[in-house]
Amino acid sequence: MKKISVILTTYNSGRFIVRTIESILGQQGADNTFEIELIVVDDCSSDNTVEILKSLGTKHLSTRKNSGGPNFGRNIGLTAATGDYICIADHDDVWEKHKIITLLPYLEKVPLVTSGYTLVNFATGKTTERFCKNNNNHLFFEHNQTFLSKLSKSLKGQNTYLGSIIYSKDLKHIRFEEEHGMVDFDWILRMFHRQESIEVCQPLYLRYVSDSNLSLNERYRNIDFNYSLMTVKQYQNDYPGEVKTAYKRIHGSMARYYYVMGKMEKARSFFLKSELSWKTLAYWVTTFFGAKWVVKKFNVFG
Repeated sequence: MKKISVILTTYNSGRFIVRTIESILGQQGADNTFEIELIVVDDCSSDNTVEILKSLGTKHLSTRKNSGGPNFGRNIGLTAATGDYICIADHDDVWEKHKIITLLPYLEKVPLVTSGYTLVNFATGKTTERFCKNNNNHLFFEHNQTFLSKLSKSLKGQNTYLGSIIYSKDLKHIRFEEEHGMVDFDWILRMFHRQESIEVCQPLYLRYVSDSNLSLNERYRNIDFNYSLMTVKQYQNDYPGEVKTAYKRIHGSMARYYYVMGKMEKARSFFLKSELSWKTLAYWVTTFFGAKWVVKKFNVFG
């Protein structure tokens, strides 16, 4: 029977940690088709998270001090993991009951399997399904195909959001950066470099977001921007075309972030270094007038 190591990092998760853990341990096929090894790593929570973990009888590890991001805990979890396959979960994710049993068969073919997810807005309750649509149950991605797509910052291709990935223990040695403790773009590239992979074409977990999520935090956006540029530069010699495209798209993403945040002078400066297109031109023009209408009508960022 295969063992699935699930690394769950927590920080001030008292409001939703029970729901998350129950969705992981309540997987169809657990204990008869596969075994779940749940590894919880708390980042020195200041709320009742640890008390809840103890009341559930959930063993947990801890960082030495609050690290300000999940990557330290993820690496601690990877060191402790003994499973044949590994999943990474955020503390507010909710898994569909059939997530693992649906993904598991494909791991006999490739070392990396992903799924789609359902995005849930905390504030509004609005849900959006994000997955590759295909007449088959899954899509196969050839050697380096997903890596090149992610390196060039393409919005198309395989979904690789962290909570969607299950992977072989043979890739366990690939660790998360700890300089900032919150960026995973470089990890995704190293995971998919020279690999084949599969995406199962259905949403298999709920991902909750709100206006306070890290992705809308300006400090995080600047860290992600600079780290992304540094990361893609490392592949310059082998993949110059993709790196050139990535440079422009990374600037475009930062431009759209500032556009949504209403900081139009900064948005314009980043748009000038992004890909030249009619859409970019339209965004640039509407930084002077009409931006509020655009943001209301279209998904500009995120």
